[in-house]
This record gives sequence, structure tokens and C-alpha cells, in this order.
Amino acid sequence: MAVSFAVRGEHIQLDQLLKAAALVDSGGAAHAAVEAGLVRVDGQPESRKRAKLRPGQRVTFGGTEILLTAAGGDAPPAAVRTEKAEKGGQPGGQPGMPSARKASRTAGRSPTRSR
Repeated sequence: MAVSFAVRGEHIQLDQLLKAAALVDSGGAAHAAVEAGLVRVDGQPESRKRAKLRPGQRVTFGGTEILLTAAGGDAPPAAVRTEKAEKGGQPGGQPGMPSARKASRTAGRSPTRSR
């Protein structure tokens, strides 16, 4: 059976793909399948549990072939980081200013104390 899987962002890790596609019940089961040599990527056995897979690659496991495709309409991660940097890392905040919530948590602490 062949199915398509839309990858959001640049890549998905192999163990995450096996879980997201409901081919295994847990991350441990995904790791065991990879270690046992039961997973193939582009026709070759894959031994890296967290191999980064990108759109266009094919993964085969348990009689199922998954074709990775690019998810439509998603902004690339670099664009998201740029937008956050322009806002100072805080939604609606000013650059370099901590949010009111963070400021209230850190009020009265010594600047050298860390959690």
C-alpha cells in the first residue's frame, strides 16, 4: 500500500514519521523497527533512528510505502524566526523588552541567580 505524507517544515525525523503515520504505536517501537533493519529509505536499509527525511523521499515499512511531500501554505522556518526577531521575540512586544509575565516572575531576583 502506498500513501503520501505531507512534511511541515524542512524535514521530519524517521522515528517521528513512523509514529505520525500510525505504523508503530510508540517511539520505542519505531526505534526497535529501525534497529532491526525493517525500515528502508529510498530503497536502502536505514539504521539511523532520527534520520532527517525530506519531501521527495520514500520510506518503506511493513508493506507500506510512504512518499513524503511538501505541505502547502507553510512558511519556511527562517521566515518565522525573522518575524519573531523583528518583534523582539515577544508577541506584540518591543525589541529587547521582556514580557510583563516574565518581568513579574523575575521581580526581586538577584541578576546572578538562575533557575
